[in-house]
Amino acid sequence: MKNVSLNARQAAIVPIAAFTANGDLMKLKTALNKGLDAGLTINEIKEILVQMYAYAGFPRSLNGINTFMGVLDERSQKGIKDVVGKEPSSMPANKSSIELGTEIQTRLVGKPVTGPIYAFAPAIDQFLKGHLFGDIFGRDNFDFQSREIATISALASMEGVTPQLQAHFNVGLNVGLTEAQLRSLIAVLEASVGRKEAAHANEALGKVLSSRQAEQRINITRSGSQPASQGSPEHFTGSVLVDTLFKADDPARTSGGRVTFEPGARTAWHTHPLGQTLIVTSGTGRVQRWGGPIEEIRQGDVVWIPAGVKHWHGAAPNSAMTHIAIAEHQDGTVVEWMEKVSDGQYNQLPSAQQK
Repeated sequence: MKNVSLNARQAAIVPIAAFTANGDLMKLKTALNKGLDAGLTINEIKEILVQMYAYAGFPRSLNGINTFMGVLDERSQKGIKDVVGKEPSSMPANKSSIELGTEIQTRLVGKPVTGPIYAFAPAIDQFLKGHLFGDIFGRDNFDFQSREIATISALASMEGVTPQLQAHFNVGLNVGLTEAQLRSLIAVLEASVGRKEAAHANEALGKVLSSRQAEQRINITRSGSQPASQGSPEHFTGSVLVDTLFKADDPARTSGGRVTFEPGARTAWHTHPLGQTLIVTSGTGRVQRWGGPIEEIRQGDVVWIPAGVKHWHGAAPNSAMTHIAIAEHQDGTVVEWMEKVSDGQYNQLPSAQQK
């Protein structure tokens, strides 16, 4: 097969994993023979069958291993000498299985894996990282692309695991499998396993590719496409319009908005966990850190408020002011609101006007 598709060895993985996962041992026997003939080593096929227990359960994995033992006995009696292949290297002595597995999982997924399910059941997070990705995927006698071909083929042959199938199509792309190779995998599924399994895989791959294309697309938000909203009376004094310009789409952490203060309007005291940048685009305003003087800010000024510094900002008494506010979130938090700025605090003279 051409380089743009799965090669013969990779294609042979597909039915082995699929028939192990769905329990069709007669067809698995045929697939195992074809896999050995295609150049898969004994130890590589063992890796497929062992890995399957993490996705299809111990019974299916053990049945697959027993079937493989029988195939090897038959081939040996016929005088066929199959290549054993290399054994996995020793695990790193300076890392635990969880440490190694966390590194591998992050590499495969493309980012650290978190979520409500892992907070609800921390044990599954430890087992995934320590056992699946550390103890199994950490065995280096079977490359990540081959492991993903096996996993995708197994999940495509099982009911009710579409989210996991989509996740592993993503991982397959992350480890260098091309769209053409994944479509070749689906073609092998259709030819060797069944149309239903191929259709399942094709639908999942289509959704993954659409999602990845959307993530890579340049996004333009037109001015005025989203109406500004009134600032919450709990967090602002006076008339304030807040226009969200952009949000922090993962993995980015930065969000920004345009805030327009009518004369005399201002924020409450607040802090930002990673600081905030203000870019004044029109008018005259004020900014003050807790314990410091009021500073006057004008059109064109760029203001940096350090992380954790208690402060407020707003318009001058006789001038409206608009600024762009940019901040990063930390653990989902971008601002901590505090008490209102009193009229007495606001009406102090800016430092530039003090004698």
